[in-house]
Amino acid sequence: MSSIPSPDLDYHALAQDIKAWARELGFADAGITDTDLSSDEPKLLRWLQRGFHGEMHFMARHGLKRCRPGQLVPGTLRIISVRMNYLPPGYPPRVNPQQPGQAFIARYAVGRDYHRLMRRRLQQLAERIEAAVGPFGYRAFVDSAPVLEVSLARKAGLGCVGKNTLLLHHRSGSYFFLGELFTDLPLPVDPPNTQNLCGTCRACLKACPTGAIVGPYQLDARRCIAYLTIELEGSIPTELRPLIGNRVFGCDECQVSCPWNRFARVTAEPDFHPRRQLHQAELVELFLWSEETFLARTEGSAIRRLGHERWLRNVAVALGNCEPSAAAIAALEQRLQHPSELVREHVQWALARLAAKRAQSSPRQAR
Repeated sequence: MSSIPSPDLDYHALAQDIKAWARELGFADAGITDTDLSSDEPKLLRWLQRGFHGEMHFMARHGLKRCRPGQLVPGTLRIISVRMNYLPPGYPPRVNPQQPGQAFIARYAVGRDYHRLMRRRLQQLAERIEAAVGPFGYRAFVDSAPVLEVSLARKAGLGCVGKNTLLLHHRSGSYFFLGELFTDLPLPVDPPNTQNLCGTCRACLKACPTGAIVGPYQLDARRCIAYLTIELEGSIPTELRPLIGNRVFGCDECQVSCPWNRFARVTAEPDFHPRRQLHQAELVELFLWSEETFLARTEGSAIRRLGHERWLRNVAVALGNCEPSAAAIAALEQRLQHPSELVREHVQWALARLAAKRAQSSPRQAR
């Protein structure tokens, strides 16, 4: 960043204008903080040392730059942190649908991919600022760089950190995306959020199907269903497959169980509303998608990043966790000769699991 901001600017008034412009652009809230995340460095290092990041090697690749925004973008003085609600209509805030044979896709992924939309809005916000103050230095980020988004949002006053490690707001719950605008403007900073909304509550720890929240504010990503179904490249550990249930992309259980999400607000952003009935899809139908169909049906969606191979892996596990049905078994058998060893392995596991369930139910039926 190389601009030299004018000393004559009323930065306090500008900060208020920026927050108002952010809301006009569809953000639920905006706050401003500095670049000091030194208190977060020991936490990040402990998390990495315990291997909790699993195969997400990018978490360690940039060293402590993730905790040092001024190193990531030299010249950064302030960070404008924003949040945008994504809870789609049609998903009751406290109910996780578990209908037999129906797939569950995390709420954030049933609409359009948020990365491009939020980056575009942040760019528009930067243009509004530039129109008011002239050229200035900035960079926009939306889950696209080594940035501690939750820590920055907490410091900017947008919420506190919950025991599930997500940002939590007392009037909006946790169903929102975060984004940042790094800037060289010496804006006044907002007070950090020092609330403790969790208290003695352990709902998210109890609700996590795989026990990934190993303690308050401690997440072992290697056990997290979102990690297993989205980030993991290879085979899903056998012992965790039965715990995944019908979840084929993400989980949401730690949010569903959170009492504060009773106050979560349905998004006003049409792009985050369910597309192509992904929130009501049947597992057998999804498993029979060809690669061409998968690419067409997930166009513009965060799901597309999985690729068809891992999509089939995930849906095979979910089919194996359902009650045996002729349709499920027939669909799985169609993929027994799939060219991918990863797919074949999970299909074989699912068929064996369904066969075991049928064998267990047969004596009961006979009685």
